[in-house]
Amino acid sequence: MIDLILLFLGLFLIVKAADVLVEAAASLALRLNVPKMLVALTIMAFGTCAPEMAISFQSVKGGDGQIAFANIIGSCVVNVFLIIGMAALIKPIRVKHATIKKELPILVLITTVFSVLMLDKLFIPFTDNSFSKVDGIVLLLFFSVFVFYLIGLIHKGNEKNNDDDIKYGFAFSLLLIVFSLLLTIVSSDLVVNSATALAEKLNVSKKIITMLIIVVGTSLPELVMTITSASKGEFDMAIGNIIGTNIFNICVVLGLPVAVYGGVELTGFNFVDILVVFLSSFCLYLFAKSKKEVSRNEAIFMLTLFIIYYVYLFMV
Repeated sequence: MIDLILLFLGLFLIVKAADVLVEAAASLALRLNVPKMLVALTIMAFGTCAPEMAISFQSVKGGDGQIAFANIIGSCVVNVFLIIGMAALIKPIRVKHATIKKELPILVLITTVFSVLMLDKLFIPFTDNSFSKVDGIVLLLFFSVFVFYLIGLIHKGNEKNNDDDIKYGFAFSLLLIVFSLLLTIVSSDLVVNSATALAEKLNVSKKIITMLIIVVGTSLPELVMTITSASKGEFDMAIGNIIGTNIFNICVVLGLPVAVYGGVELTGFNFVDILVVFLSSFCLYLFAKSKKEVSRNEAIFMLTLFIIYYVYLFMV
């Protein structure tokens, strides 16, 4: 019971810290009058994936890749199938031509590379699936493609933002960013330790605990911001946040700690997990390209896939 209380306490603190981080960082960005899509792809994406970043570092540093990979795979699936699905069910999400031609293909490319890197056993039959330091470096190199695109967005020119959207002053924003990052790091340590202890006591895999409790808990910032943005008609912010978050999750949140601390074994993961994480980005691209929007019917399809996958997790 104590481990469960500590787990939920850690999740509560980590979500609140991410919420503060996003608002403070967005205030700084908006003062620079940068495009909303750029804010969504960078500030909002980094802020909302800060909990996953801290948890992955703690997990990989301890030599346990199961929590880190369950965290990333679960987050990518939840972000698209559950969060975009729920947002589009409330109000169909219109997608700009530039997003279909540029941002979504980058997401599909990076997700495909990630999926292939996890399939060691497919190419070398008598080996176990693992993720090496080289794999982490490869993801970071692909992240540079995304960074190059972001630089291009900056060079396109600034747009005037409403001063009413700026919640904090410059100095206070910096102070809040530092505080929220420190709180995120401390809370993530609490989450990983309590989740590990809980998994051992309940005799269930860390993968299940992570994907059921940690992933859903740390995805609350994305859930709130995406649904709120979509309901207000801020579709760039809604879909840009998810695209940026998934790219950050795969390339930086996972790639960076693996590149720093070395490889980990992919115990507990199979072809179904890899297929679902690939489908998450491919379906989003396919649906957005069809009629330049994610419709309610497509939202129902994504939510159905999400339910089927999570039922499958408890059956295997």
